[in-house]
Amino acid sequence: MTAIDVFIVDDSFVVRRILTRFLEADPSIKVAGSAPDGTTALEKLKDLEPDIVTLDIEMPGMNGLETLTRLKAMKPDLPVLVISSLTRDGASTTLEALSDGASDYVAKPTQLRFGESGVAAFKKELISKIKALNLKSIKKRRETPSKPISPKRIRTSGTHRIDLVLIGVSTGGPNALATLLPTFPEGFPPVLIVQHMPPTFTKQLAERLDSNSILQVREAEGGETILKGQAWIAPGGKHMVVGRVGSAYRLALTEDPPENSCRPAVDVLFRSAASAAGEKTIGIVMTGMGHDGLNGCRSLKEAGSRIFVQDEESSVVWGMPGIVVENGIADEILPLSTLGPSVVSVVNGIRTGIRV
Repeated sequence: MTAIDVFIVDDSFVVRRILTRFLEADPSIKVAGSAPDGTTALEKLKDLEPDIVTLDIEMPGMNGLETLTRLKAMKPDLPVLVISSLTRDGASTTLEALSDGASDYVAKPTQLRFGESGVAAFKKELISKIKALNLKSIKKRRETPSKPISPKRIRTSGTHRIDLVLIGVSTGGPNALATLLPTFPEGFPPVLIVQHMPPTFTKQLAERLDSNSILQVREAEGGETILKGQAWIAPGGKHMVVGRVGSAYRLALTEDPPENSCRPAVDVLFRSAASAAGEKTIGIVMTGMGHDGLNGCRSLKEAGSRIFVQDEESSVVWGMPGIVVENGIADEILPLSTLGPSVVSVVNGIRTGIRV
């Protein structure tokens, strides 16, 4: 198997050395080069064809955002994995980088000295994301004809309204959400979102999505009674669940153990919604690594819910939606461009009793 060639951009010699050691401990990865700043990186990359670039977003001189913009203009298909800090400023800059074309990010422990468990988690996440995003895998996926998938048609009786729309998303999620949420109109059923992100990042994400959506988008704090026209994002580090109190739905947060190595986890939210709202839900699984959401979709499906998934071509990583499709749970497999309008059509069709 050909090794994945990685190019490292970081102004710290120590960090470059640590990243190199981490990556080359995996036999499937090779560090093809490195640079201490954006100017040097762009010059070197003129003559190199790495499969992926890791980019420190906070560098003196030409910062990570400017480097990213110039790099994407030079090599638009080259995946870029941002190495970010866990600060508020770091979260804001990282989200901006994702909007500007970065494929994903890894939040590093403070000065790479966050204790053995923190460093081990960082190393594991770094390697797994490089493997998921590397250019060789993307090219192979696009060039290999896939077996046509015939999605199940949605079973719609037109007899019950939709009370909740649920979204599970991970790698590539911020941009996917920025495309999806603005398609939801005023008075739309409450939207509950699990995006795999650490604390601080989810609050920043909610603020950015709120500024571009008709819906009011907020990070959940727990105890909220949710209403139409609202979207709630699970905070990093906590699970979000929904329960029913009389005719109202209310959010709660827990610090129960991670599921699928995630907290928040899509499965936790989806299971709670299946219990609280049953067939009055729509579940959406979008771009992301891993299989979080699979068991939650099973619970929703058993309760009579409809399941939409983002298709492979428009996903950054087709792990989470792909596993739902492979298990025969998806009702609709749609590109990101038509996913929102299709969900809106189903909600409106049910409101008017029209079969869709």
